[in-house]
Amino acid sequence: MRAHILAVTALLILTALGFAIFPGHTYLQSDTQIYIPILERIMDHSLFEKEIIARQPHVSYTIYDEAAIGLRKLTSLPFRDVLAGQQLLFRFCALLGAYLIAISLGLGRTRGVLIAAIFGLGATIAGPSVLTLEYEPVPRGSALGLTMLAVGLVAHGNLIWAGCAMGLAFLYHAPAVYPFLGAYVLLTLLPSRRHRLREHLTGLIPVAAAGLLLFALATAQPTEGERQVFFGRIEPELEKAMRARASYNWISMWASRAIWQYVLLYAASMLALWRLRDRVTQDFVTLARAMPFISLMSMPVSWLLLENAKWSLMTQLQPMRAVLFVTVFAVILSAAAGIVAAEAKRWAEALAWFLIALAPSVQTRTIQVLFELQNPVYQQAAYAASTLALLILAALWLRGWRKEGFIAVLAVALALPVLVPKLAKVVNYPRLHHPELDELSRWARENTPKDAVFLFPDAGRNLHPGIFRAESLRSLYADWKGGGQINYLREFLPVWLPRWQQTLEASFRGGDLGRYRQYGIDYIAMYRKTAVENQAPVYQNAKYAVYRVP
Repeated sequence: MRAHILAVTALLILTALGFAIFPGHTYLQSDTQIYIPILERIMDHSLFEKEIIARQPHVSYTIYDEAAIGLRKLTSLPFRDVLAGQQLLFRFCALLGAYLIAISLGLGRTRGVLIAAIFGLGATIAGPSVLTLEYEPVPRGSALGLTMLAVGLVAHGNLIWAGCAMGLAFLYHAPAVYPFLGAYVLLTLLPSRRHRLREHLTGLIPVAAAGLLLFALATAQPTEGERQVFFGRIEPELEKAMRARASYNWISMWASRAIWQYVLLYAASMLALWRLRDRVTQDFVTLARAMPFISLMSMPVSWLLLENAKWSLMTQLQPMRAVLFVTVFAVILSAAAGIVAAEAKRWAEALAWFLIALAPSVQTRTIQVLFELQNPVYQQAAYAASTLALLILAALWLRGWRKEGFIAVLAVALALPVLVPKLAKVVNYPRLHHPELDELSRWARENTPKDAVFLFPDAGRNLHPGIFRAESLRSLYADWKGGGQINYLREFLPVWLPRWQQTLEASFRGGDLGRYRQYGIDYIAMYRKTAVENQAPVYQNAKYAVYRVP
């Protein structure tokens, strides 16, 4: 019991370190810029009356909104806090899943914590622009944490609890879990598992119940604006806009090395699984083979269904984001193979495995490190991965020779979230929040009507307007981040695109603001360095000036 408590405590510490230091967390820097206005409007329909994003929500097929609003009503905490609480919980679930996988391989609790720590460093998935551990509290991040927990539970034969975890993941973000569901169905149908057929089928009951519940909630949920269309064809104009705004969905726009990176990581995971063949359980080996394969096949399938068949559902499901599981299994299985090799004192092999396990965390374009070592950035990544791998090997060597060696392994595991950003010089995300933006948001919230519409004409693709929208509770005429909704809503493009073009073409020479009244714009917010001539701002601070449209 004491050993279990120590392991869970270590995982909790790793969760906190990962949240606070590396890979870290963000708020209102990515998709929460979309979700928060939607949630605020569901809570209070007097808000965002003229905000095209909030008036056309795309949360019908997730319990993300119900959970966030329910927790806010229960705790009286702001959305930022209730979402951060869920994010911490589901990150812990992800680490626990990796830990359970390690335990199922017979690696022991201390080394299980080490594997969870390596996985907990996260990785950016080049191409589809997704993360193995999401920085933001978004539905996909919740589903991924629960999926990893389900994999760990299957590795221990706890199929009922695995089904419960998967059912909850399905409720949060169904597109994120299809590799697991496909692999689990395959596991159920294998002739060698017929003696446990009833148990496997019982594990699917929570998933089926979740699907029915999600359908019922989506049907009963009142919606405004356009409903999502699942069976449609992408017209040329929409495709052109999607390729410009959401290129991550189109594999033909990826760099070829991004594709080969996942092929090589898949090969590495299969080789690691073969090295661990005497340790893996029969249920887990099926998942470990099938999930990465299904994920890898998402690339050609997406190419056929999206780029050739032009099926609009593909931009909503975004199936290629499943390739993150290729990286996940490569990291976990390579780390496990490295530990096994170290136990057998095959130090060179162990070093190679740990380099594979650490590479995705220290450099997004992992494969390019092999070909462009003359690049200082890739040199730094190679140095970081090598240093960390040698440090892990030293701790494992102490574990084999000294009784107190488990402390060294645990210390290295807990130090990884601190060491990686220092050694690799990795900056996962920019610091977008600043006091002047907070002051601007507070002024707008307290001094402008609820239905006021703001335009940030000189922001370009900057993400500051989206932060302002969520913090001020005021509508934007158009912003770059909001344009991503063209993936989900067919009628969003004819509204957003003209507005976005008008934003780019906006000119205020001579102080001509009145013509923007016809578009329903009430305030122009600009950087002070591009202030409007012959106009007095109604508000200004060190960075921004706001002008009332007459």
